[in-house]
Amino acid sequence: MTTLSTYALVDLLDAFSSSDPVPGGGSAAALAGAVGASLLLMVASLPKTRTGTPEETSDLAYAAARLRPLRDRLAGLVDRDTAAYQGVLGALRLPKGTDQEKAARRDALGAAMHEATEVPLETMRVCQQALAGARIVAEKGHVAAGSDAYVGIELLLAALRGAARNVDENLGGVKDAAYVERVRAERRQLEDDAVADAATARSRLSP
Repeated sequence: MTTLSTYALVDLLDAFSSSDPVPGGGSAAALAGAVGASLLLMVASLPKTRTGTPEETSDLAYAAARLRPLRDRLAGLVDRDTAAYQGVLGALRLPKGTDQEKAARRDALGAAMHEATEVPLETMRVCQQALAGARIVAEKGHVAAGSDAYVGIELLLAALRGAARNVDENLGGVKDAAYVERVRAERRQLEDDAVADAATARSRLSP
């Protein structure tokens, strides 16, 4: 199966703008996060740092080593979100003529909604981790790349908030009350941490 990650840019944009239900907002959030992490990775990998000290070079290399796998995880979540929503659509199309069919459909839909919640929640987790790394990049990256770091921070925060909205909406289809409570608590904490990390990173950028 062709994945979104293999599309040319214009084809990817066409896919997002088509009337098909996928790819949708969850995939777009993961993609925005991947682009944001890529920008931070670029700044962290530049040969020049804020003041040129060996310590800055070492810290930025550490940040880059953490950001690269996060970027790759977000890229994978673009397709995973699409697959999760396709699972929901498939469950909704199951027959429901008999009690047995209704029960099977209910179970399939419950599992699909659980996955459709976990994927954007994972997008939130990865974006938050990338924003934690943004603090180092913003403080020690080269001044000339400050606008690149800023865009990366904003994209990651927007991606996290977009994923959070998907978590909220998909939780409405989950019947496990304990799971819903746990996810809501984690979702709130992730957003709070991300907002704080983004604010700290912005404050460390040179004007």
